[in-house]
This record gives sequence, C-alpha cells and structure tokens, in this order.
Amino acid sequence: MAVITISRQVAALGDEIAAAVAEKMHYKFIDRKVIEQRIIDLGFPADKLKKYDEKKPGFFASLAKDRDEYLDYLQTAVLEAASEDNCILIGRGSFIILEDIPNLVSVRFVAKNAVRLERLMKEFSWDEKQAQQRINESDANRMGFHKSFFNLDNASPDHFHLVMNTGVLDIEAASSIITGLCAHIVTPQKEAEGKKKIAELLAAQRLVNALVFEHKLNINFLKAVICGDKVILQGVADSSALAEKATAIASTLMKGYTVESAISVVQDFKAYP
Repeated sequence: MAVITISRQVAALGDEIAAAVAEKMHYKFIDRKVIEQRIIDLGFPADKLKKYDEKKPGFFASLAKDRDEYLDYLQTAVLEAASEDNCILIGRGSFIILEDIPNLVSVRFVAKNAVRLERLMKEFSWDEKQAQQRINESDANRMGFHKSFFNLDNASPDHFHLVMNTGVLDIEAASSIITGLCAHIVTPQKEAEGKKKIAELLAAQRLVNALVFEHKLNINFLKAVICGDKVILQGVADSSALAEKATAIASTLMKGYTVESAISVVQDFKAYP
C-alpha cells in the first residue's frame, strides 16, 4: 500500500504514533537506529556519523567531502527501506527524499511549547530550564539538518499531506487518522506507480554510488536521473574527459538505457577547501 514518512518535533509523540500506526496497519517501522545501521552497513564510517545524523553540520564538517558521502548513503538507505513497501520511516529527511513517490503519505507532528515542556519534564524528571534547553537544541538541529542537506524549512506545512497537533490529539486518534488517510488516498494504481518510481530512484542512486565510491570519480554534486529509457548524469567536473569517463562507465552499468551527460565542466573547480 503506502510508504509513510513521519516528521516530528521532539516531545510531539512522533515515535509513539508511528509505532501505533505500524501495529494497526501491520507495517514495518523503520526508526532512527535502523537507518543509522543501514548507513554504516553501506560503508559510511560509524565514527563520522554523529557529525551529520539529523543535526546541522559544524562549519568544517559542512565543507568536508564526508558531507556529500553521508547524503549519498542516507538517500540509498531511505530508498532501500522504501523499496520494501508497507513501511513507516521516521526523520532523516525521508519526506523530501521520497517526495516524488506517488504512494507516499507524509505526516508531521507538532505540539505547543508548553505541552512539549510538560512531557519532557515528566519523562526525564527535568526542571523547566533543562526541558526548554532540550527543545531548543532539537529544533535547531533538525532545522539546520534539513537546511544544510535539502535547503528547505522542515517546519513548513507544504511539504506534508497532514500536520497534526498532538497537544489536542492522542496517540489513538492520530494513528487512526493516518490509517484512514492511507486507505483514502493510496490507490492500487498509485501503489504500482510508487514501486516503479522507487526502483528508478534507487537504481539512479546506486549508479551514483558506483561512480563515486567504486570508480573514484571526483565529480561534485553528482546525480543521476532516469527518464524513461534515458539516464541523465548531472554534476560538476573539472574536465570534459572526466565527464566522458563517467558517461562511458554508466553506459556499461546501466544496460538497456541510453546515458547522456549534463555534467558541467568547470576547470579548477573546488567544492571543498
């Protein structure tokens, strides 16, 4: 049926509602730890994960090549998870990575600051100052993460099918609304189209990974787009020879597709210091 993505403020019951939806719909709940482990299994160093994982990278981390590698691995992990279908993904920009999937249902949970304060104080036996510090830190990190990696405001409602206030909706009500929404908007046709789109996006991302990580091609901002029977490579290279090499390798890897290059050539281009 659907691929569901959950975005949430801290203490807005996002994880709890996602778990309830998974139980109601018999979906697989893919949480933070699952995505983290997938990223590591794909090849990203575990000791570098903490610099990028759902937080705003520091100044030097934002300029490092590790940043782009993390994004490649993150997108692969999310797409692989979505390819399993009937799943719920929480956080990590999954709502934007999967935004073009026809069978996507994207939901965000929020609550008033006072409600979030009360929940954190009760759960962790914190005073109000400690709870507010946690809220401020979490909101800043999540905003910085989405701005840095996807250049968007994660709090903007136009990215989601539905935004719910869990200060007025409890877990049972919110989870029931989501199950009803999925049944209403995800048709068999959308499900079939979604599976096809996910397969295309995953094939394109795996091609990028092969060119960057296996063939060590130093093409900045490399992206592959599948359009029908064509694969279009985008990015910035410092020579036409490098762009041609990428096209040739991609042609051998993507049998049945015509590979075209839209890679910009900029001599002496340096994305990193």
